[in-house]
Amino acid sequence: MTLDVDRGVTAGGASEQAQAANGADVVSFFRGRSVLVTGATGFMGKVLVEKLLRACSDIDTVYAVVRTKRGKSPADRMAEYVSSQAFDRLRQEGLAAQLDKIVAVSGDVSAAGLGLSGDDAALLAARVSVVFHCAANVRFDLSLADAVNLNTVGTRNVLNYASTIDRLDAFIHVSTAYCHCDEDTLEERTYLGDVNPEKVIDMCQWMDPAALKDITPKLIGSLPNTYAYSKGLSEHLVSSYSERMPIGIARPSIVMPSWQEPMPGWVDNLNGPSGLLVGAAKGVVRSMHCKEHYLADLMPVDIVINAIIALAWKVGRTRPTKPLVVNMCESGDNPVTWGGMLEMCKKESRVTPSQGAVWYPDGSIKDSHWQHTLCVVFFHFLPAYLIDFLMLVSGNRRFMVQLQRRIQGGLKILHYYTTRKWVFRNERLKGLAAELSPQDRKRFPMDVRAVDWPTYFHNYVSGVRNFVLHEDPDVSKAVRHHQRLYVLHRVTVVAFYALVAWLLWTLVSGLSGALSGALSVGGNPTLSRWLGYSVSSIGITSPL
Repeated sequence: MTLDVDRGVTAGGASEQAQAANGADVVSFFRGRSVLVTGATGFMGKVLVEKLLRACSDIDTVYAVVRTKRGKSPADRMAEYVSSQAFDRLRQEGLAAQLDKIVAVSGDVSAAGLGLSGDDAALLAARVSVVFHCAANVRFDLSLADAVNLNTVGTRNVLNYASTIDRLDAFIHVSTAYCHCDEDTLEERTYLGDVNPEKVIDMCQWMDPAALKDITPKLIGSLPNTYAYSKGLSEHLVSSYSERMPIGIARPSIVMPSWQEPMPGWVDNLNGPSGLLVGAAKGVVRSMHCKEHYLADLMPVDIVINAIIALAWKVGRTRPTKPLVVNMCESGDNPVTWGGMLEMCKKESRVTPSQGAVWYPDGSIKDSHWQHTLCVVFFHFLPAYLIDFLMLVSGNRRFMVQLQRRIQGGLKILHYYTTRKWVFRNERLKGLAAELSPQDRKRFPMDVRAVDWPTYFHNYVSGVRNFVLHEDPDVSKAVRHHQRLYVLHRVTVVAFYALVAWLLWTLVSGLSGALSGALSVGGNPTLSRWLGYSVSSIGITSPL
């Protein structure tokens, strides 16, 4: 992998600060503009659209590329979309009319020309001046062909269409800080891989799937999954278009539920740590392989979206000739460790327990892979097989073993990220914030140092319960169930260790008796007496 050292783009020098002082603010930049958003129906896309409509109220139109999905037309999906809780704040603040500015355009980023009709393509080319490319498939277990088609080919299609826009002032590509996770230190610059993305795209289209699967490990090299590989290829492609349009690349780290906007703790999915949180709260995740003292680079989604909007403003004003790359990462500015995060979540889960828990949430972090594996066998799969056996006997559907297999698959993917360290440089993020006017710094806060983590994780746990699991706000029944599970858990733990102690006592006593008998018969009573004394001296006594 080679590094494209971009000397033409700075993190906010004196000349740029002077331009910012004399130029329009973010709100003025978006006044009267029409923007195109891909991935608008996703987690980050919803927060982006909501913030543009609320903070930049004079924006003209937000065009969202929406495809038919699960038998629902783009119009049907858009009707559901605007009813999302993500837009409740707009309604509460009397800004519901802003939702009329969202226009769904039937299309698909995986299709050439975005699958737009001729009329829609012409309309957008004439009206749009800013493109936010947020669409991506974030699954880590996709085949290489699927990951490349959905992420890399999709990005190429958006770039090709953006090239036809009459007056494009900013193209913002939302990437990830982990697309180059084979780099210990990630600079705010473009990294060009050794492989031409176009050749990989061609190969994924004509090669036999079985053969492609066989060579995938060699292609992705030290990268952990096809997602990271496809996003790295996408960045390479984006860089190659920088002479045709002004480009910004946003690289967020781990995008978490919201800090403040549209409301504290808002989230609509169980991706990443949220799925782990729910599994632990339900009592089905008992162990996690993790370096608890390593920093978890967590970024609330609203901070990331504020930075993305500000990046569009910066790119539109300065029109850089090479991609302006911004790592939107915490980078130790307000550090929280994996262990600290999980302990805060565990504490909140006990105060406001989740409904329907199958066991008391008392999981823990394991630094050792082998210790974690043993815990998975004894505390994940053995109980799962027992529960499924009871379900079988009672004539009910078995599900727990299958669930545990899915959980272990997800944990295995997360282990790569929770057992490694990275340094993400974020000078440009800080420089971008410094260039904003005082009013814009209040409208678009992007300083992660302002986040109080205990309060944040309180809202995080509540948000997952309210917005994703849709649980009853009244937790009194869940608390009583939680208390019963605690008693059952403690009794089971004591019984388990008593059983282990009894088995060890039985084993050692049997071996001691056999050896003592053999030595006595062999004519060495002194050694026999010494052996018996040694066994008793190490303090092994029956717990019964």
